[in-house]
Amino acid sequence: QVQLVESGGGLVQPGDSRGLSCAASGRTVDTYSMGWFRQPPGKAREFVAAISWDAIGIYYADSVKGRFTISRDDAKNTVYLQMNSLKPDDTAVYYCAASERRRYRLDRNDYAYWGQGTQVTVSS
Repeated sequence: QVQLVESGGGLVQPGDSRGLSCAASGRTVDTYSMGWFRQPPGKAREFVAAISWDAIGIYYADSVKGRFTISRDDAKNTVYLQMNSLKPDDTAVYYCAASERRRYRLDRNDYAYWGQGTQVTVSS
């Protein structure tokens, strides 16, 4: 089993930057692809970014492309999401997920393990 714990959420102003972390435990995730999803208030959970097991394959949702960066540090068993130029529309609960498939996945159904989420609120 893999346990995932997100951290780094909070209240930020429009235009600010914020970094999220996702620490994995239970087993190493170096052969797993990892993803970030988010759920805005009153809306369905949506894909944000994903990274393959070797960090070569990376994919972003159009809404965050050029502003967000996903990365991983397998020595720390941790995945990151750096968010820049934040907008009010980025307000959501952000979830980290792990898939046993090596290539990055866009479909939430391909992820077997999920964190509890961390709230990011972008407001002035």
